Amino acid sequence: MKKRLWIAVLVSQSFVLNWAHAETHNHKHKVHKVHASAAFDHASPHVQSNIALIVDSKSHRIIYDKHADLVAPIASITKLMTAMVILDAHLPMEEEVSVDRDDMDRLKGTKSRLQFGMTFTRAEMLKMALMASENRAASALARSYPGGMAAAVAAMNAKAKKLGMNDTHFFEPTGLNSDNVSTAHDLVKMVAAARTYALIHQYTTTASTSVDGYRGREIHFHNTNPLVKNASWDIGVSKTGYISEAGRCLVMEATINQRPVIIVLLDSWGKRTRIGDANRIKKWMESANLDERFLKAS
Repeated sequence: MKKRLWIAVLVSQSFVLNWAHAETHNHKHKVHKVHASAAFDHASPHVQSNIALIVDSKSHRIIYDKHADLVAPIASITKLMTAMVILDAHLPMEEEVSVDRDDMDRLKGTKSRLQFGMTFTRAEMLKMALMASENRAASALARSYPGGMAAAVAAMNAKAKKLGMNDTHFFEPTGLNSDNVSTAHDLVKMVAAARTYALIHQYTTTASTSVDGYRGREIHFHNTNPLVKNASWDIGVSKTGYISEAGRCLVMEATINQRPVIIVLLDSWGKRTRIGDANRIKKWMESANLDERFLKAS
């Protein structure tokens, strides 16, 4: 009898311990799910651009993704690749490059303050192309590439392939051609590569510049991304773009809440939408205080 009683006590204690363990496990599980739910409550920065991607530069984790695999025209975002192949060629930056009639935009008919025959250093051309998105400057740079325009475009496509940009193709160096296409995922790779070039960092984040035009008259240019003048932003690389087929585009490498991120915004149709999206993303990341737990939940 005592033996049976002893066995019953042991079974009862075992049941109580197992139940307590299960309750503790379930409680932890519930707490974890509450945290995940809280993270998802902040899971949308309400981006209006049709295509968007935010990636942690260090961990390469995706923070936000919207149609990031969609192949689309990228407009003047192209110029980041143009700049990289020009710099990869190690051409003299103080060498003079002239604007030619071949640099005229016969596709879209866009205007330029760079008149035919004007001569600038390669460095000045690069700054105008990156900072002010000057199409004739980008075209002239590509013409100055060893082997000319065709060789420059071939180098751009070879560089894209090397970077693993498998859904990207370039037809020309300015971005005026809507056949220059990519995805947000590919552009993250391009922006990350561009960030390693000191001149691209310097020129894309410069607020304004001036060059000497005819008869010593200064021509003033301003950055097409107004955020570079905003002290609350810490931007490492910036490039905007626009053609009707691409909408308004913006790519940036920036540090937000002490986290380096790459932001890609494509196909924005309102004039202020891409800048508004960037500010919404910044505010969202700062208010959500995104941490490793959030990224895992995402």
